[in-house]
Amino acid sequence: MLCGIDHVQLAVPPGTEDALRAFYTGVLGMAEVSKPPALAARGGCWFRADGVQLHLGVEVDFRPARKAHPGLLVTDLDTCAARLAAHGAPVEWDDGLPGHRRFHSADPVGNRLEFLAPDA
Repeated sequence: MLCGIDHVQLAVPPGTEDALRAFYTGVLGMAEVSKPPALAARGGCWFRADGVQLHLGVEVDFRPARKAHPGLLVTDLDTCAARLAAHGAPVEWDDGLPGHRRFHSADPVGNRLEFLAPDA
């Protein structure tokens, strides 16, 4: 019955959209997607890159996701890690997943993000 994931939504605090846009478009290279007008009034922003969609929705009583996270496949893990580090984002390598190289980072509001690639 299930055939894929349309998007993953992460909560964000009110008023952080500009910092999130700078991170998700400027650092990760994602494209911002226009939200439908009825949803745009709620704040937040949506991003897309090569079949991946992340929706960032405003939550007034925001707490960053420190355990739950999207796992994002990347084509060049080392370049991705270097780019994040160059922009001040944490890069914490983890060798706990057999068959993959991966690291964890965080967006500007503290949401956990996993970046991974299958072993060559």
